[in-house]
Amino acid sequence: MIRIRAGTPRSARSRSVVRASAREGLPAWPPGARRPGRPPGGGPGHPPLRRALALGPPAAWGALGVTYKLACPFAQQTALGARLVSSAVFLAVGTGLVLHVRRTLLRELRQARAVAGAAQSVLLRPLPSRVGGLHLAAAQLSADRGAAVGGDLYEVIATEYGVRVVMGDVRGHGLGALATVAAVLGSFREAVHDEVELAGVLRRLDRAMTRHLRERALAEHPSNGRPPDSPVAEEFVTVLLLEIDADGAVRALNCGHPWPYRLSGARADPLADADPLPPLGAFPLPSDLPAVDCGRLRPGDGLVLYTDGVEDARDAHGRFFPLPAALAETAGDLAVSPQAVLRGVLTRLLRHTGRRPADDVAVLVLRNDRGRSACAGLAGVPAARHGTPHPQSTGRL
Repeated sequence: MIRIRAGTPRSARSRSVVRASAREGLPAWPPGARRPGRPPGGGPGHPPLRRALALGPPAAWGALGVTYKLACPFAQQTALGARLVSSAVFLAVGTGLVLHVRRTLLRELRQARAVAGAAQSVLLRPLPSRVGGLHLAAAQLSADRGAAVGGDLYEVIATEYGVRVVMGDVRGHGLGALATVAAVLGSFREAVHDEVELAGVLRRLDRAMTRHLRERALAEHPSNGRPPDSPVAEEFVTVLLLEIDADGAVRALNCGHPWPYRLSGARADPLADADPLPPLGAFPLPSDLPAVDCGRLRPGDGLVLYTDGVEDARDAHGRFFPLPAALAETAGDLAVSPQAVLRGVLTRLLRHTGRRPADDVAVLVLRNDRGRSACAGLAGVPAARHGTPHPQSTGRL
């Protein structure tokens, strides 16, 4: 009988054995011994048994065809009826093989999509319905069929400095741009809590992008033995950073991204008209990064952030999607909910493109609910820009 000491997890004992063996210079596990947590047979799930089960049906179909041809006297006859029967037998064998291969490929495709969907949902997490007194709605459409996330990114986080928002668009689309999306989003989620000024957040994103491009260039050219002098050519990401204070004051830093629209009543106007900075990764950031003052977001007003896949969407005749007109038609729905505005814009976009966007599309709608009800409050946002931090309530899913 084996007794396990209470309070010592099996995984902890395994790690202690490995550490003790490493200190003594001995192998962690005796030859032939099975490590804890690993099934017998040398790997998880008995790979030899799985391979045998996978090869069993094709081997059976093949053996059936060969046996019929060699052992059945009827297969040796040259009469028309015998030939028709032989053809039917071999047609059935071939059909069985094709169906087995198709079933195997479909099962692997479903598994791959499940893994990709789980990874993508972790990378671009669903936004909560409310953050810091703002009502949110967001959606993304990938240009790659079967991909839920492409080269567009967005995030909304309540910090002690205000609610900070990022919207970005990586060059390219689909699954190939996920690595850059992960680098930018990971840096943003850390920097928004550490940097007092919005310019500091942007510089952190720029450093993360530069580091990612250098590591990617080194991986593509391992023979150099060191990172090349210049990162991967023609790789960049457009980024829009917003900071919304407790009183509704909006500041922005724009690196090559389309300016969002402000929805107020039945009007849809651009948030600002300042010239944006170059995209991250294309050129170094300037030494001075003053944030653009975009006025105030009054209670009930909204912002619509989007990527250029929305404006660049074309119909069958080559005409661009009329985003300002679509926003003007749906601006009144903001009083209902941001979801209504989002639904209206995407419905018109898909109708315009024939339900096949050529580029990744992302849309984020914000509505200022502060002061609209007693429960709107200022959850997660301080009373002053540099005041005492308030408890955060990001509502992550």
